[in-house]
Amino acid sequence: QVQLVESGGGLVQPGDSLRLSCAASGSSFSFYTAGWYRQAPGKQRELVATTTPGRNINYADSVKGRFTISRDNTKRTVYLQMNDLKPEDTAVYYCNLAIPGRNYWGQGTQVTVSS
Repeated sequence: QVQLVESGGGLVQPGDSLRLSCAASGSSFSFYTAGWYRQAPGKQRELVATTTPGRNINYADSVKGRFTISRDNTKRTVYLQMNDLKPEDTAVYYCNLAIPGRNYWGQGTQVTVSS
């Protein structure tokens, strides 16, 4: 059984930065694609960024150049560095681990960008 625990969300002003972390239990973390998704009020959950075991990375167009995803397999942790935050980045951010046959999700962490 895999458990994902996110941390690092909060209330920030436009232009500020935050770093989200997601720690995974279990020994299989390094073999699978890890990623971040977000869901704003009244909207569907959307992809933010993913990183494969080989560290191939994919970003949503809306965050390219501002967000950076990374992973530390020794710590079984995936990170999301978010710079130049905008009000439209406000959402609950979810960590994901894509294991064939099942997606695992964290509980979510709230990010609010407001002046």
